[in-house]
Amino acid sequence: MWNLLDGDRGVFPSEVDRESERVAPVLPLFGEVTDDETLLGWQERALCAQTDPEAFFPEKGGSTREAKKVCTSCEVRAECLDYALANDERFGIWGGLSERERRKLKRRAV
Repeated sequence: MWNLLDGDRGVFPSEVDRESERVAPVLPLFGEVTDDETLLGWQERALCAQTDPEAFFPEKGGSTREAKKVCTSCEVRAECLDYALANDERFGIWGGLSERERRKLKRRAV
């Protein structure tokens, strides 16, 4: 095996072992997650992940009915809406609400 980053010097298994000892462990981007679920683990359980994404991002004036219907029976609807509000998602259907509905909700909360 050859180490392409170090000229023509060959890399033998013993050298690979020593190299891996010098490399710092990689940490998660947003800190260490201690529980079983990742920070966005709810997205894996979201029904929209199993549906056509275009339904959740309709063109201006397009129908949101199909996306909202999926959201109605989704078990992570609350987490989805919380995420959208916390991250100021401006496009698409999140937690069963359109952009306009989320803006109204934020205004009422302030």
